[in-house]
Amino acid sequence: MAGPQRSHPAITALTHTVAFEGIEARPVEVQCAVSAGMPGFAIVGLPDKAVSEAKERVRAALDAMSIALPSKRISVNLSPADMPKEGSHFDLPIALALLAALEILPQDLVAQTMALGELSLDGGLVAVAGALPAAMTAAEHDRALICPRASAPEAAWVEACAVLGAGSLLEIVQHFGGQAPIAPAQAGEVTSETALRDLRDVKGQERAKRALEIAAAGRHHMILIGPPGAGKSMLAARLPGILPPLTAREALETSMIHSVAGLLRDGGVSRVRPFQEPHHTASRAAIVGGGRNAKPGEASLAHNGVLFMDEFPEFTRDVLETLRQPVETGEVVVSRANAHIRYPCRFLLVAAANPCKCGHLAEAARACSRAPICGEEYMGRISGPLMDRFDLRIEVPPVAFTDLDLPATGDTSQVVAARVARARAVQAARFSGCEGLRTNADAEGRMLEKVAAPDEDGRALLLKAADRMALSARGYHRILRVARTIADLDGADTVGRAHVAEALSYRLLGAKET
Repeated sequence: MAGPQRSHPAITALTHTVAFEGIEARPVEVQCAVSAGMPGFAIVGLPDKAVSEAKERVRAALDAMSIALPSKRISVNLSPADMPKEGSHFDLPIALALLAALEILPQDLVAQTMALGELSLDGGLVAVAGALPAAMTAAEHDRALICPRASAPEAAWVEACAVLGAGSLLEIVQHFGGQAPIAPAQAGEVTSETALRDLRDVKGQERAKRALEIAAAGRHHMILIGPPGAGKSMLAARLPGILPPLTAREALETSMIHSVAGLLRDGGVSRVRPFQEPHHTASRAAIVGGGRNAKPGEASLAHNGVLFMDEFPEFTRDVLETLRQPVETGEVVVSRANAHIRYPCRFLLVAAANPCKCGHLAEAARACSRAPICGEEYMGRISGPLMDRFDLRIEVPPVAFTDLDLPATGDTSQVVAARVARARAVQAARFSGCEGLRTNADAEGRMLEKVAAPDEDGRALLLKAADRMALSARGYHRILRVARTIADLDGADTVGRAHVAEALSYRLLGAKET
């Protein structure tokens, strides 16, 4: 005898969205089934609190459109079900899948689109983070992207994807119904110029200016050590003015990180290199990324730009030690129990520090009673392995008051930037076709030995200095990289003795080799 017939879902529909893992947007299929049974609205597929609350926002938005939900069981599945889903951007795809299941929207058209956006209770669409990487994923799967109008200009930078920006859920319904089609979104503006400070405004400090030029040309990490008011922050603030603009590839990489962090303004993409300067009270998660949603930190926001850390020894020890791997590898890995989130962070680290707690170690009349022990203890907060990662160590002496009235000396930022650009162009040609190599600071192994091999006199000097300074292997290679950059600035094909000597001079201050 046949048993009772089981009820099956009466209507099913689906659409697509994304879940973010770092800057990668993973495709997610949003499935909706409306079936007979106890009335309810369930969302499954490892949703977080924000996703679980989407049902209330969707219900209120539909009610604002005078659409009543049927007295049936509504089930929404976010597939793959074992991938964590976080964020309010799941509101719109859930609403579209539900409207398609209710046969208010054409199921075939909804199934061919990708959507993301947060719903307000009146049916309006609120901007969300991550529209740019979402558009790239949509383009890879040959789908159009529907998103809030405020997020559309940034998503429209992906030309291979049709981007539709809507102000409300009602506009999307009218678009699918043919009453009021939504015009494709236009990409935001490109920002290529900003008010940058001129290097010529810095009085004196010619050695520090030269080091700044070398750091910019080869992306070499540097630390500036000097008393308060000597001009360390002033020098660092002028570094963006001598760096070349972001290439199209670099601008896309940086913009994707800023998009995930929700920092792109008006959908614009900047060609100016980022300059991040976190306060010394910042936590480890704020610097390298992490937190509840594993968001990018200051190190990743500075990708392809500058990370300036003033009062460097004042940062907590765990923050400083956490920087060691990102500085070396150009990548941050945020580990979680169920995932490992990777963020790129190929930045130029500029650190500034006073020589001691009071800052006047070199001035006997102003130094504290614990000098010189206080200086050793203060700089001892920077471990040997971390100090070893600074290619350039620069002493910034105080500037006399009489020098402040003298005319400006040295080249302007524009002149220095031209020299830096020429050196960068030489490196780009040198490393063309080498994945992951863009500047001399990235070279290692056989490639470094090939491009930075000094001449006979230069090698003799380097070997002698390495023995006397007890250089580590890392320190030895970093001197080679700096010498290669100095040669590039001079337009020399071969690294000579003078280039090695100058590179060595930037490593003598407070050397700690490990």
